[in-house]
Amino acid sequence: MNAIKAENLTKYYGNFLAVNNISFEVRQGEFFGLLGPNGAGKTTTIRMLTGLLKPTSGTAHVMGIDVVKNPVDVKAQIGVVSETANPYPEMTAWDNLMFAASLHDIQKKERKEQAENLLKLLGIYNRRNEKVENFSKGLRKRVAIAMALIHDPSLLFLDEPTAGLDVQSARMIREFLRRLNERGTTIFLTTHYIEEADMLCDRIAIIKNGKIIALDSPENLKSAKRREKVIEVSFDRYVADVEKSIAKLSTVSRVKKRGDKIRIYTSNFPKTIQEISRFAEENDLEIVSINTLTPTLEDVFVQLTGLSSLDIERMEQIGRLRKLRARGK
Repeated sequence: MNAIKAENLTKYYGNFLAVNNISFEVRQGEFFGLLGPNGAGKTTTIRMLTGLLKPTSGTAHVMGIDVVKNPVDVKAQIGVVSETANPYPEMTAWDNLMFAASLHDIQKKERKEQAENLLKLLGIYNRRNEKVENFSKGLRKRVAIAMALIHDPSLLFLDEPTAGLDVQSARMIREFLRRLNERGTTIFLTTHYIEEADMLCDRIAIIKNGKIIALDSPENLKSAKRREKVIEVSFDRYVADVEKSIAKLSTVSRVKKRGDKIRIYTSNFPKTIQEISRFAEENDLEIVSINTLTPTLEDVFVQLTGLSSLDIERMEQIGRLRKLRARGK
C-alpha cells in the first residue's frame, strides 16, 4: 500500500486553476519532496491531501483512506506542520504537547513518555517548562514538529519547515527529519530550498502552474541534464562585466556569477577550456582556480520552470512577506 495516492487531483478557486489534474504516488517510508515557485500549487496540494481542502475533482488516498470521504480517519494517521502553524505562545512547550496529545486521546502515561522523548530528540527538553512566547522562531518550529508527532503518525506533512530559520536551527531540523525518516516515518515535504530537497528527498516532484512537470530521484533528474558541462573559474582580479564577455565565447551557452567565481555552461568542454585560457591571456588575467562541476538540482529546476536564480529568490521573499502579513505581523 502506498502512503499517498493522488489521481487526477484538481482544484479551482473560482475560475483560477490552482492544481491541474495531477497524479502521483508516495511510497511508505519514502522522503518525498514537492518543489515549485510560489503560486505553483504546493500548499493547495498539501491542504487537499490532509483533508483541509476539498478537491474540485479527482481523488486522494492517504494510508489507504479516502481523504474526501473520511478526513477524520486520515487526520488520525498523519501529522502536519505548516509554515504558519505555531504553538500557543502563552503556554509552555510541555503544555503545548499535552494539549496536542489530548486531541488524539492519548493516555496520560503514554503522552508523557512520548513528549519527553520528542523534546529530548529535538534538543528542547531542558526548556520544556518555559512559555513558548520566549522562544526563538527556530525553537517554536521544533515545538510545532513535536506537537505534530505526539501521536506517532505514520506520515508527516511539512510545508516549508525551515523557512526563515537561522542556519543552526535549520540544520538541526533537517537532521532530525532525516533520522525520523530512517526509523520508518514517511515524510512529504514542500520547500523553496532546492538544496534542502536534494539533501533529504528520495524522490522529488516539480510543480509549475498547478501541473507536475517532472518526478524522479534527485540524481536521475540531474543525470538527465549532464549532457551540459559546468566549468567554474576564478581569476586573480575583478574585471567589469566579465560574465558578459565570457558569455560571448562561441562554445558557451550561459554564464552565472557566484561570488568571485564564474560558472560557465557548455556542451563542448575541451574547446571552452581553450577559449577561457585565451580570454585570460588576452585580458592579462591569471586563472586562480578552474573546476568541472556536475549540474545541480537548482540547474534542473531553473531549466524546467524557466525561472532564473534571481526569480526564485524574489519569489521566496514575496512568499515570506505575504505569510507574515497574513499572520498580522
